[in-house]
Amino acid sequence: MPTIYPFRAIQYHNGTGDVSALVAPPYDVLDAAGKARLLAGDKPNIVAIDLPHTPAKELGPPETYAAAAERFRQWQQQGILSRRETPAIFAYRQTFTFNGKTHHRTGMACCIETLPFGPRAGGGVLPHEETFSGPKEDRFALMKATRTQLSPIFGLHPDEKAQAKMVLAKVIDRGPADLTATMADGVKHEVWTVSDQPTIDAYADALRNEDVFIADGHHRYTTALNYLRALEGAGQLPPDHPARRCMFVLIGFSDAGLVIGPTHRVLGGMKDYTFEKFQQAAGALLDIKPGPANLQQIETAMHAAANASRGRNVFGLYDFGSQKSYVATLKSDDPLRARFPNKPEAWRKLDVALIQYSIVEEIAQPTLNAGQPVKWAFPHAIEEVLDIGRGAETGAGGGKGFAQLAVIVRPTPLESVRAVSKANELMPQKSTFFYPKLATGLFVNALE
Repeated sequence: MPTIYPFRAIQYHNGTGDVSALVAPPYDVLDAAGKARLLAGDKPNIVAIDLPHTPAKELGPPETYAAAAERFRQWQQQGILSRRETPAIFAYRQTFTFNGKTHHRTGMACCIETLPFGPRAGGGVLPHEETFSGPKEDRFALMKATRTQLSPIFGLHPDEKAQAKMVLAKVIDRGPADLTATMADGVKHEVWTVSDQPTIDAYADALRNEDVFIADGHHRYTTALNYLRALEGAGQLPPDHPARRCMFVLIGFSDAGLVIGPTHRVLGGMKDYTFEKFQQAAGALLDIKPGPANLQQIETAMHAAANASRGRNVFGLYDFGSQKSYVATLKSDDPLRARFPNKPEAWRKLDVALIQYSIVEEIAQPTLNAGQPVKWAFPHAIEEVLDIGRGAETGAGGGKGFAQLAVIVRPTPLESVRAVSKANELMPQKSTFFYPKLATGLFVNALE
């Protein structure tokens, strides 16, 4: 594990009380309408700073980032936000419902060294999926303007002996949380401030020599690396400069509340698309059968097909033109082996890898779009898939006239995330959706 540091967080209400109306989901799950709802009633919600430009999938006008930075400085001058006098780390618990069950996911917010991706002696920072260029440009412009890391990176670590888990439990057992928030999705966020050195040392010892796997926040961590390089390129940077440290929430792989939801694919922009043409082109790869009339039932149908498939990958398909669904099962066990013989089997059998390299690159792109790239959107819920089909621009992408074919996936198993990361391989973009997202605004990391 890279060295762990407490930090002088910038927080609402001096880090105490209820901040439900002031915090926000991360920028990458919000659209303009979602931002407006958070700002209704002229509240000083962090989204006004963290999402100055929509959609955040591309670089916005320079004045939007300058305005966000100016607002951020004003809020500090007015006392809406304030910076801690003493460094601290923060136990962070989220309570939520997933698939009908209540879960508690617990981690620690702290800073670690801003290190290049890759394994290293003593523990490294390892990515698990590829990234897009547009969001990195947007995040870099915002970080450069505000000189602040506004939201934490979600990191996983092995914690095989549960030492970090025990430290967290002792902190939480001390009493009520210092800072709380319940957001519109019903997720409860609780934060306990830890400033005593023995507890900080105990937590650092628990994570010694462990790797950090980035679960969510690849674009933001890459932005932190780029920001540090830019500062180093501009002149001498002292060893203790805040930009050398990056804010994470670290959660153990064995945490009982660690769950993964699906990230579906909606494909569009294909010049020659019809479902009949797709079905014909995919005949050698997929066994396609009619699915339920109600798309909300597609995941149940996929589960039944998976049980009967002897371990082969199963997808849901939805043709927006006819509003018909289908269940598709792979006809062979490992169709990516011939193209990627050196990739680990865990990578080759990922639903998301099969969609990108078999369905899109070998079927949709050459057969239905004259060899040109296919447009994507990445919704997490069936209702969001349908919203995109209705022409909505969501935080997952979309827009009027965009949607042609949806590919519904099952969640990527946690074991696959670990196996692919430890093999130093990258999953395709948007391979995982660790639910729920971390909140933005509970703690902010100043880079100056």
